[in-house]
Amino acid sequence: MGATAKKAMMDAQTPDQLQAARTIFLRTKGRTEGPSTRLASPSDIGQAIKPFVLIDRIELNAQTPIHFQPHPHSGIATLTALLDGGLQILTSKGKPQMLTPGAIEWMQAGRGTWHGGPVTPTGVVRGYQLWIALPPELELAEPYETFLPASEIPIEGPARVLLGQYNGVESPLPVSMPMTYLHVELNAGEHWRYDPPSGHDVLWIAVYSGSLDAAGERVEAGEMIVFNESERGVDFIADDNCGFMLGSAQRSPFDVVEGYFSVHTNAAALQFGELEIARVGAQMRSEGRLDAEQAASIAQRMRSRA
Repeated sequence: MGATAKKAMMDAQTPDQLQAARTIFLRTKGRTEGPSTRLASPSDIGQAIKPFVLIDRIELNAQTPIHFQPHPHSGIATLTALLDGGLQILTSKGKPQMLTPGAIEWMQAGRGTWHGGPVTPTGVVRGYQLWIALPPELELAEPYETFLPASEIPIEGPARVLLGQYNGVESPLPVSMPMTYLHVELNAGEHWRYDPPSGHDVLWIAVYSGSLDAAGERVEAGEMIVFNESERGVDFIADDNCGFMLGSAQRSPFDVVEGYFSVHTNAAALQFGELEIARVGAQMRSEGRLDAEQAASIAQRMRSRA
């Protein structure tokens, strides 16, 4: 950030605001395996930012189908946001679905569902996937899946509102949890302030292009940063053209109980979810959508986590 822009921002703040400014307490570049970089997992950073318990950055540039083995989830919702490129996937019902730039997929696994199979990228594909730990009233509810094209995602200033609400602008996703998820793009030198809704004490960003100043510290592409637990806002100033994802929420008070593919609030709910996963898997086998080898591989992974 330029010295002039930083001085102007500081001059505009009162002494009390400067003293109570929100700070960064954690930063990471994650761990890359193949096309995915894991920035947060339920067993590490996810504990600090729950209900956001897993964050992956995805990059694909192959022009041929990639096979992601069918696999199950329960107790979570996943939100996949595509930034660039095209991606043909299979829905949880085994139907083809095309994601185009700016589109999102919301899959609320609830009591248990499966997805995966051939994925066909077009061009260079970039995006993010979240796992969100569902509260007790939703973690064993019926599965739900929906897709939104870019044209149906509302915009407020430099932010696309993917989930929740920002400045009175609401995402069309029917989600009742106290959280907000934004896709933000700033031009070089642009100043933007995020003031979270009341009760939101979790705040993080993941930068995918350019660099910026966040709470007085430089953050570069590829980094994820987590701010200290607080309901205060944060000022962002772009060093150059930049893009990032921002998540804010009321920190979940519930435990994170992990299975291999699932996250629940208690062991009994996890057991129920895994029984439902087995039931749905048997149905998929009878329909020819899951072969015996795939089913056995999934069952072995689930047992290894028990």
